[in-house]
Amino acid sequence: MLLIERQAVVGGVCINTGTIPSKTLREAVLHLSGHRERGIYGASYSVKQNITMDDLHFRTEHVIRHEIDVTRHQLQRNRIDVAVGSGKFVDPHTVMIEDVPGRGSRNVTADKIVIATGTQATRDKNIPFDGQHIMISDDILGLQKLPRSLTVVGAGVIGIEYATIFATLGVRVTLVDKRDRLLPFIDREITDNLAYQMHQNRVTLRLGEEVKAIEPTADDKGERVRITLVSGKQIVSEAALYSIGRTGATQALDLAAAGIKTDDRGRLTVNEHFQTDQAHIYAVGDVIGFPSLASTSMEQGRLAACHAFNTHAECVPSLFPYGIYTIPEISTVGRNEEELTRDGIPYEIGKAQYKEIARGQIIGDNAGLLKLIFNLETRELLGVHIIGEGASELVHIGQAVLAHKGSIDYFVNTVFNYPTLGECYKTAAFDGINRLG
Repeated sequence: MLLIERQAVVGGVCINTGTIPSKTLREAVLHLSGHRERGIYGASYSVKQNITMDDLHFRTEHVIRHEIDVTRHQLQRNRIDVAVGSGKFVDPHTVMIEDVPGRGSRNVTADKIVIATGTQATRDKNIPFDGQHIMISDDILGLQKLPRSLTVVGAGVIGIEYATIFATLGVRVTLVDKRDRLLPFIDREITDNLAYQMHQNRVTLRLGEEVKAIEPTADDKGERVRITLVSGKQIVSEAALYSIGRTGATQALDLAAAGIKTDDRGRLTVNEHFQTDQAHIYAVGDVIGFPSLASTSMEQGRLAACHAFNTHAECVPSLFPYGIYTIPEISTVGRNEEELTRDGIPYEIGKAQYKEIARGQIIGDNAGLLKLIFNLETRELLGVHIIGEGASELVHIGQAVLAHKGSIDYFVNTVFNYPTLGECYKTAAFDGINRLG
């Protein structure tokens, strides 16, 4: 088995510029800013004054190095060869590996091929990116200093995560998006809660607004960025983060030689087995589009490999959890209220506020919320939606119950450790049952 990797290090965007760096950066921000403890010690509390990018890089670089080493070790122990170079199709079964250090190029053939090239940040050719004042998400690790103000263009997952991270550092953030709500695939009550907490953290939301131009400018305070909106409004900030989606990293693959087409954003279309137009060529991960999460991408890779080698594998895509590492973080699994209303399924909800849970008081999270949705007639659990500390860990309890088609009564009859955030499930279940009358 052969893995072709164009970079000198393994891990791709996930380890080197995307998931791992951004989540580690978030953790460093939460620690150094003292954000987690402010609910107890007050808004002025912080672990370190005058946080710098070097402070944030220290933790990030450590984790990146560790993850690269772990990945290398996993490849070695599973006897997977790694070829460093750029892959390019010659025909449906042949890939040319170019720019191989010390070896020029060579061709390899395979019965089965998996495309997992991921995506790259979309760039507008009319915007003068410089990596410091006008940037994409990949540039953040290279920032020399924290800006005092930042405009984020695009309120997708990446844009909104970075908006909340910088706001937690005290950066005055403005978030612009042409849609009229945040994260439309997430339960509305959860995103409304997120918007409220962002406002509390001095983030200005410009929703329903479209950007016309982004250009550098200068005044007596130094270099600035001017963002002009279609509505005529202008926003001036020290820096701008352009986060309008991502494009499939497929331009260099010469997919036409393999008989494969992409959509207008370089992404591939696959069937339920992750096969492309060519049955022996699979595609997984961000390169096939939504949900573009590291967790789901790994599962797609497993399923594609199992199908390619005729190995039985089971999966329930409807139970894939979503983890969004905003501050506060969000995690959901199952159906939301809008989907159930659309499909005419009778339901009821039960909610637990972190502030009424002892563990919530201990950790200082007074704004967290766990919400259960269950069938009004059968009481079967239908969805779990959480915003608050530990949401991405807490959601897996609900995921397990959903997988076994359990009812809301499971949580009533289960004993949770005390004090834990897991108690939210019991409190929310009682709340839901009490709503039944």
